Amino acid sequence: MFKQKPMFLRSVSSSFIFIHGVPRKLKTRTVLRTLCQIRRASFTAISVSISEDESFQENGIDSVENCGIRPNHQTLKWLLEGCLKTNGSLDEGRKLHSQILKLGFDNNACLSEKLLDFYLFKGDLDGALKVFDEMPERTIFTWNKMIKELASRSLSGKVFCLFGRMVNENVTPNEGTFSGVLEACRGGSVAFDVVEQIHARIIYQGLGKSTIVCNPLIDLYSRNGFVDRARRVFDGLYLKDHSSWVAMISGLSKNECEVEAIRLFCDMYVLGIMPTPYAFSSVLSACKKIESLEIGEQLHGLVLKLGFSSDTYVCNALVSLYFHLGSLISAEHIFSNMSQRDAVTYNTLINGLSQCGYGEKAMELFKRMQLDGLEPDSNTLASLVVACSSDGTLFSGQQLHAYTTKLGFASNDKIEGALLNLYAKCSDIETALNYFLETEVENVVLWNVMLVAYGLLDDLRNSFRIFRQMQIEEIVPNQYTYPSILKTCIRLGDLELGEQIHSQIIKTSFQLNAYVCSVLIDMYAKLGKLDTAWDILIRFAGKDVVSWTTMIAGYTQYNFDDKALTTFRQMLDRGIRSDEVGLTNAVSACAGLQALKEGQQIHAQACVSGFSSDLPFQNALVTLYSKCGNIEEAYLAFEQTEAGDNIAWNALVSGFQQSGNNEEALRVFARMNREGIDSNNFTFGSAVKAASETANMKQGKQVHAVITKTGYDSETEVCNAIISMYAKCGSISDAKKQFLELSMKNEVSWNAMINAYSKHGFGSEALDSFDQMIHSNVRPNHVTLVGVLSACSHIGLVDKGIEYFESMNTEYGLAPKPEHYVCVVDMLTRAGLLSRAKDFILEMPIEPDALVWRTLLSACVVHKNMEIGEFAAHHLLELEPEDSATYVLLSNLYAVCRKWDARDLTRQKMKEKGVKKEPGQSWIEVKNSIHSFYVGDQNHPLADEIHEYFKDLTKRASEIGYVQDCFSLLSELQQEQKDPTIFIHSEKLAISFGLLSLPATMPINVMKNLRVCNDCHDWIKFVSKVSNREIIVRDAYRFHHFEGGACSCKDYW
Repeated sequence: MFKQKPMFLRSVSSSFIFIHGVPRKLKTRTVLRTLCQIRRASFTAISVSISEDESFQENGIDSVENCGIRPNHQTLKWLLEGCLKTNGSLDEGRKLHSQILKLGFDNNACLSEKLLDFYLFKGDLDGALKVFDEMPERTIFTWNKMIKELASRSLSGKVFCLFGRMVNENVTPNEGTFSGVLEACRGGSVAFDVVEQIHARIIYQGLGKSTIVCNPLIDLYSRNGFVDRARRVFDGLYLKDHSSWVAMISGLSKNECEVEAIRLFCDMYVLGIMPTPYAFSSVLSACKKIESLEIGEQLHGLVLKLGFSSDTYVCNALVSLYFHLGSLISAEHIFSNMSQRDAVTYNTLINGLSQCGYGEKAMELFKRMQLDGLEPDSNTLASLVVACSSDGTLFSGQQLHAYTTKLGFASNDKIEGALLNLYAKCSDIETALNYFLETEVENVVLWNVMLVAYGLLDDLRNSFRIFRQMQIEEIVPNQYTYPSILKTCIRLGDLELGEQIHSQIIKTSFQLNAYVCSVLIDMYAKLGKLDTAWDILIRFAGKDVVSWTTMIAGYTQYNFDDKALTTFRQMLDRGIRSDEVGLTNAVSACAGLQALKEGQQIHAQACVSGFSSDLPFQNALVTLYSKCGNIEEAYLAFEQTEAGDNIAWNALVSGFQQSGNNEEALRVFARMNREGIDSNNFTFGSAVKAASETANMKQGKQVHAVITKTGYDSETEVCNAIISMYAKCGSISDAKKQFLELSMKNEVSWNAMINAYSKHGFGSEALDSFDQMIHSNVRPNHVTLVGVLSACSHIGLVDKGIEYFESMNTEYGLAPKPEHYVCVVDMLTRAGLLSRAKDFILEMPIEPDALVWRTLLSACVVHKNMEIGEFAAHHLLELEPEDSATYVLLSNLYAVCRKWDARDLTRQKMKEKGVKKEPGQSWIEVKNSIHSFYVGDQNHPLADEIHEYFKDLTKRASEIGYVQDCFSLLSELQQEQKDPTIFIHSEKLAISFGLLSLPATMPINVMKNLRVCNDCHDWIKFVSKVSNREIIVRDAYRFHHFEGGACSCKDYW
């Protein structure tokens, strides 16, 4: 060994030995030969292997300095590369950085670039930014590198600052620059006008057709809901790569343009571009959203054809599609045949089973997932907890809670929300509250779940307390927060609080959110503020089908059926395809209006849309056809509903009753009882009404017996219907008995009794009941006052009646309706005050309707006042020129006033206009059969016996004072020419038949479709006396109770 080396050899040989790691026992001549090579080569050429020398990398710059070597910039560069390659520590890099500064290489661009790479690689953003700021020169790649790093850290503000600085320094951005800037915009916190400015800069730089820039731009526009702009960017591309197609198809699918997404996929395939797994996933997702199983199956065929059936990503999308569309067998088949299943596969199936309520199957699949060696993630466990919530299996949920804690997922947002929802849905509100208070993360989802939990318990106080606490703790609400508390307001009918929440929604601009908007519309519609609901719909709802159908449902709920149908048509005109809710409510509106033709059109539309088999829609169809009297179609629709569906049975009974097919309604009710179908308030109410309309006391009592047997006789609404039934069937005593036995009387109960007394001619009792109602602190309504005024009219209390009429506004805050004016006119005219009645009509604040004028005209016939009668008839014919009753009344008026020519002229006009008088008809039930009679009827099997018995009755009545008076409408010549039998009105024959056929202990109950004439009224009075029988006649206006030669109306009707 040399004792002393020449200086140039010392430095070089030491360097070389260090570089190559020469062993100590290396032969001298080998070293010398190498040194000679070094002498001939430059230092740079020698050092090429520096970065591969492990001993050098371990000792680094310290080894160099210890050997007395002064490294140059190339050495430092390789040292940095060594740190990068071997993942050197951050401290080593910093030492190199300090040495670079110490040696004055800080202005070296290459070293600065390597330092930047090192700091970025080690994640030291502050160090990287410092190097970047001190760099002597920056290439476009350097700028892009920093922008990409900042974007990856979601530091969008710093990205835009750096981009602005780059532009200010006149550095021209390229595709990589804009790619990084657009990535920074994906976080969602960037104002959209910034994106538009970036897009403008892209176009300005001539990169508007670049796929590298435009692909993320398409994705960005789509993510923010600006799918039209995304489509314009896509269409402007000259060359579209796979990413372009996938970005656009995915964007359309995510923005409710599923059909367009499917079409674009087809265009891509037709152009010969091979779909990628991501393209298939997006288009299958679109099929799932529009629930098109047919297209999904076609795409499945294409997947098989193109060889993607083994692709896990595509298979996951297929499993999700089939599960969502209810094709569980197909979903499980694909799952079973998959060669590779990942966590997403299992999560998709577990989530689907959980959502469909198959909790046990979800748990079995979870066990299989574990056997396949796959660890559950937060999505898996959250889905399993959801399954427990759906099944109400609290114990299994608690076990999962312990398991999630063991795996360290207890603080996961999804799992926290699912667990809290579990305890809330299982009504374990105490555990839910404790768990909620234990959570540390301020997660708005948890607050929302607590709002829902208290809402399910109808605990509005605590629900609002949670909401207020959210505001105090500055928890930012989302689109589910406000609907949660609004739904509680709806259930409890608290409009005032709902309006307060609405003001908060406006302040936070959530009224623009479709879901919040639809719940607001639902609240105002259900709580009766339909105008406010409509205003929100027009201003904010746009094309949201849920908002529109909610509005339609609101109108239907309050029986604004015409507005409901108008809104339905407007929705269709705006290109909004109705869902099953809209179609169901539209059909219900048609049922309310008895618009059969339009209802059939909507039925056809539902068949095309695939909603005709939905149970609510089928029930609405039953209501439509039954209410419109289309019995055959009603039964056909009924048979298509699920067996035993109570709503369908009720719809059939109610519909037939409302369309006048009362016998059919009672037959359906009887069938319900035979088949063991449970009836409810609604069923019994309709059945009782049907019995009352037919005046069938026997069937009414049978229905009453069933009501008593099932325990519904304690229900106020059912009892109210029974009171009305007995009153309409002529048994005022049974109605009174039912009323007195009713423990909880509401305004409907009192109204039923007051109107019953009034209709039966017991005016004093009606007014006494009204006084009792007021003393019971039950507030009267419009129906109450109709009964009161009618009672005053029937017993001739004119002044008292006027007093009641005037008190409507002053004492009860009720604005009189047309029916109240009719009662006052009837009251005045019955008392013979025709001129006063005429003046009252002319002074009415509302336009008099036909009933007002008809009441006046009818009174003029009774009181033989031709002047006022002609005045009334003139107005009546203007309103209803084709109404037969007007001509009949006018003809009768002329007849009683002995104006035969005028009478004949009126009848001639009736013939010319084809107007026919409704014939008088009376009914009586004898031995479970209804017998009907017309004037002078000879068609009854016992006609001869009936007529003979009638003659006998008339003779006996004449003996005690009855005088026939039916010739007032005929001239003397006509009286001579007319067949005497034409003067035997239908009620006389019905009563004669009843007296002939029924036991002496039974009262005679007769119904007539017209008003009882004076002669018949007198005849029945005398017959009740000579036969010693109670006779009850229900005519078109009221009940007459005849007994002992007197009538309950006291000859005032």
